[in-house]
Amino acid sequence: MSAQAEAALHSALRTIGVEADGLLQLRSSLSNGMGQPFAAAIDLILKASGRVIVTGMGKSGHVGRKIAATLASTGTPAHFVHPAEASHGDLGMIRSEDVILALSWSGETAELSDLVAYSRRFRVGLIAITSRSDSALASHADVALVLPRSEEACPNGLAPTTSTTMQLALGDALAVALLELRGFTSEDFRNFHPGGKLGAKLRSVTDIMHRAERLPIVAEGALVNEAVAEMGLKGFGCTLVLRADGTLAGIVTDGDLRRNLRSDLMSLPAASIMTRQPKTVPPGMLLGEAIEFQERHKITVLIVAEGGKVLGLVHYLDLLRAGAA
Repeated sequence: MSAQAEAALHSALRTIGVEADGLLQLRSSLSNGMGQPFAAAIDLILKASGRVIVTGMGKSGHVGRKIAATLASTGTPAHFVHPAEASHGDLGMIRSEDVILALSWSGETAELSDLVAYSRRFRVGLIAITSRSDSALASHADVALVLPRSEEACPNGLAPTTSTTMQLALGDALAVALLELRGFTSEDFRNFHPGGKLGAKLRSVTDIMHRAERLPIVAEGALVNEAVAEMGLKGFGCTLVLRADGTLAGIVTDGDLRRNLRSDLMSLPAASIMTRQPKTVPPGMLLGEAIEFQERHKITVLIVAEGGKVLGLVHYLDLLRAGAA
């Protein structure tokens, strides 16, 4: 490793170490003095019938946009309002039933003054995230979340680094606490994240499973040659064996055929070579869980069943096509 590369690595390790120390200080603050105002901020947001209006200037504004996005995607309606634009008409976006979450490390950001004044005039809840309890922002806020004044990772102590990391972490803490208190489920999460691989993994097996006439099925009294014919016709590499009452008795797979190779194989009852009590999954299983289930049990086909009744089949290739694998 060259001297330049070693210097860069040392810098990276120092930066992450300094920011990690800041997060530890934040955690300590939440365990002590900040715990009560944090709970008060959560209560204020939960009681509000409107949205969380996140605002901040400069780097705090960039962090604020991410916090607003995280809140909105986890069940707490939120959007970002730029403080300078607020002074030129965007204050009209804020209603009395909303709550404002304002970020300012110093608590003296001039661009926030009109927005703070508006919140006091129209009784809009105001939560401050700042590092100074004696700042103008903190003194006017209904709830002030005061961050520890940790060392910035920037060697000049100027570029917001540790400070913005703590702001972001505190925003995540608010969002996750609200998510849990609202009982926000994976199904709710899917509704807000329908796109991409994440959206695919949050779909359920019932969304992609093969049903009815697409299923390879033979009766419990069928012979192996009938099971093989059904296997070839439907193309899943397996055939389900059902009892007279329609419940699942077992499954005949390519592996079962190989393990039982003999001259009279095709004339044997399918039930004599089938795998009994095959693994099944419930209809509500998410595709992300289905992938993990298949990999853990080393199977390529999932039987979706409920109360012993087969509802459908999901092949590993179906998961690939759905973008979940």
